Amino acid sequence: MRPDTDFLRTPLAKRLKQFSQFAPALFSLGLFCLSAWAIHSELSQYPPRAILNNIRSIPVEALGAAVALTGLNFLFLTGNDTLATRYVRHPLPYRKTALVAVISYAISNSVGMAMLSGGAIRYRFYSAWGLSAGKVAQIAAFCGLSFWIGLFFLCGLVFTLDPLPLPGLLHLPFETVRPIGLLFLAMIAAYLTITGLNRHPVKIGRWSLPNLPLKLSLAQILVTSGDWAAAAGVIYVLLWFTGVSSGLSYFAFFGAYLLALLSSIISNVPGGLGVFETVLLLLISPPIAADSLLGVLLVYRIIYFFLPLIVGVLLLGVYELQQRYRRS
Repeated sequence: MRPDTDFLRTPLAKRLKQFSQFAPALFSLGLFCLSAWAIHSELSQYPPRAILNNIRSIPVEALGAAVALTGLNFLFLTGNDTLATRYVRHPLPYRKTALVAVISYAISNSVGMAMLSGGAIRYRFYSAWGLSAGKVAQIAAFCGLSFWIGLFFLCGLVFTLDPLPLPGLLHLPFETVRPIGLLFLAMIAAYLTITGLNRHPVKIGRWSLPNLPLKLSLAQILVTSGDWAAAAGVIYVLLWFTGVSSGLSYFAFFGAYLLALLSSIISNVPGGLGVFETVLLLLISPPIAADSLLGVLLVYRIIYFFLPLIVGVLLLGVYELQQRYRRS
């Protein structure tokens, strides 16, 4: 499969080329500052005593299961970069694509501006491994596209099969999320049809959708579906182990999780902090008590955002130190 030349002339490609004008050390310093700000923002929301009390109230096996599901989530995420490097016909060893994926997702999930921060991290690594700015832009755009394709597919499937009612205070023209689900499924069907049959990229304004083989598009959906399923499982397993799930099935919870996730993404708040919790409270409290749900969500924030952020920052720091040592 030959990469689409039109896809190289995207605004993202132009932005990534601009990063080549800055020294790598200065760029990494900026990422460290953003990461430190994100860590401070996470911790400043809650008193240390409240964090400790919430952690102590959750069984150790629940915390272990949540950490394991977070690890599974990032394992799925490494598939995006692996598929993307194959798309640009520059496959790399899995250890390299996995390293880039873990660092970029761990940091961008908390810092926000995923296309810019994640794309910048990918440029830092992939350009050092011989990829051009255009190919790095393709990889970043491919991963961003995979994010939305998987999310739309899961939302369409779950919202259609088990539509949860919408809160009346939203004043929407429909009572459940089923119309949204049907719309998303139609969009996915159109995407698969267009990318499967077209030999040229499809232009939407200044952007272009690459014509991916059907197998690659289906792999996108599979990888990102596993990603979101594992992420939702982190919260659900905490609710289940603590006995506050009130008989709520995983599938029913998954629908509420996806709707809260969509709301937090639209808000453009880093990590959806506050928005995600508010929407989830509106959807599943009751039957789940609000104070119990907030305690679980606090632990979820620590496990799913804070711990990977620390790991991502450490991995980036180790990589930069190794590069500096090799240059000296």
